[in-house]
Amino acid sequence: MFQNTKCECGHQNPPDTLLCESCGKPLVESDEPLEMRYDGVARRSQKQNPNPLDRVWNFFSSVRIAVIIIIITLVGASLGTIYPQGNDADYYKEAYGWSGELYHAIGLSSMYDSWWFVGLLVMIGTSLVICSLDRVLPLYRALNKQQIRKHLQFITRQKTSYTGSIEGDAEQWVQTFGNQLKRRRYKVHINGTALLAEKNRFSRWGPYINHIGLIILLLALLARTIPHWTEENTIAVRDGETVQVSGTDYYVKNEKFTVEYYTETELPERLKQQQRPKLYETHAVLYECVKSCGEPGIEPELKEVKQYDITVNHPMSYSGVKLYQIGYDDSPLLQSVSPVIEDVKTGQTYGPFELPMKNPKTNFEVGPYTLELKANYMEFALDEDGSPITKSRDPKSPAFIFIVKGPGLDEKGEPYMYFPLEKDKERFSQDQINQAVASKVQIRVDGMENVKFSSYTSYLLIRVDRALPYVWVGLGICMLGLLMGAYWHHRRIWLRIDDGKLSLGAHTNKNHFGMRSETAWALEQMGITVERDKLDNGGYNS
Repeated sequence: MFQNTKCECGHQNPPDTLLCESCGKPLVESDEPLEMRYDGVARRSQKQNPNPLDRVWNFFSSVRIAVIIIIITLVGASLGTIYPQGNDADYYKEAYGWSGELYHAIGLSSMYDSWWFVGLLVMIGTSLVICSLDRVLPLYRALNKQQIRKHLQFITRQKTSYTGSIEGDAEQWVQTFGNQLKRRRYKVHINGTALLAEKNRFSRWGPYINHIGLIILLLALLARTIPHWTEENTIAVRDGETVQVSGTDYYVKNEKFTVEYYTETELPERLKQQQRPKLYETHAVLYECVKSCGEPGIEPELKEVKQYDITVNHPMSYSGVKLYQIGYDDSPLLQSVSPVIEDVKTGQTYGPFELPMKNPKTNFEVGPYTLELKANYMEFALDEDGSPITKSRDPKSPAFIFIVKGPGLDEKGEPYMYFPLEKDKERFSQDQINQAVASKVQIRVDGMENVKFSSYTSYLLIRVDRALPYVWVGLGICMLGLLMGAYWHHRRIWLRIDDGKLSLGAHTNKNHFGMRSETAWALEQMGITVERDKLDNGGYNS
């Protein structure tokens, strides 16, 4: 059905407009105070004959629908906290019986990564976007094109209104009234005998800024489902060792690990004569790689970014990377040796040279000899086929294979297998493996002063969350929007004088009580005394 939306002032309004966009005249007959939430501007969700696309828009623009989706999401999120997430079916069956088995069967064991939970988050984000666009665009148009002289019905049907007579020059009266409002930080616009005064318009954008923050927050949460945006693994760092934080350009060094034990007087009777750790911490230094990062055979250039003493429940945190103290091992491990090379025929020794267990150099020059490292094994063993393997990354039985060149040796070099620990030399028959070359050169350590052990190994849990900075940004924007909407109120005053008759209307989006008080004060400055409650035209006591 055709709808005539042309106002008597001559302005052609879009369909479903409630108040004329130009003069403000109500286009719907009623005696009730005006609904000024969006200044009567037409919104897409209010179309009378919506097409299929409009129906989708209307669905997501509904606040009621948004609340229902949020409640369903909260219920789903709470169900995901009943049992631990991310384990297999056998774990839930053994740990929680039939209820755990059911919990895994219906998909709650990996709920936060499930398609339906992610879908709910997407629906919340879509609702936030459409709700905001459906309201903020019409509101922006209405506030950006405000006319100073408004229709009498627009003024008299405001929730705060006043009519009365004035004496003297009308234009001068309006100017003086405007000056009084400027004292209350109003922006005043005057057109002859009509006035528009406004302050704190920015507060109207508070809810929409809050929505932007929530959208950023949701996007950050969804980003956590993207591979490599979140990582979690454990690293072992011995005293004095520097280890790369996997998946990042950061390195952590264990300067020193310390353990403090309970004294006998601090322990209960049943635990006496036992060593119980009271506090253990890693004095850690975090470095960032600035050059030659990840290039094989090249020592990376590191820059220190943070020092921190990591203890249980007090992780080191830096730029989305967190390092948690989760345990330690007090078994001594070989850290480095400083062996010498002996020319067996002459008995001359050369060196020593430093050989660290982790990340050793590939080439060494020791006197007339050169050593090229071809392979190393931290825990040497032989597989079923007799091939060398390493059982772990801890130097429990380290072994190194060098190509040695020098006096009395083949020009192309000869292989030499070196076991730093004496027990391994006998266990794996180092001399028998090296055969003829063992009669020419020997690699050995002269004295324990050339051997370094690490007393402790610190175990750190590494959590990398690249979405975390965006989470904080989203929360910060949310708080800004809440502050703007909660602590400032958008206030407007319109008036016009026609043949000595004053018509005044005022509106605020919050606190009509304060709006009436401010209007009564301004009128009183002009010699018009009116009780605050007499200005109430349906704003009640809000």
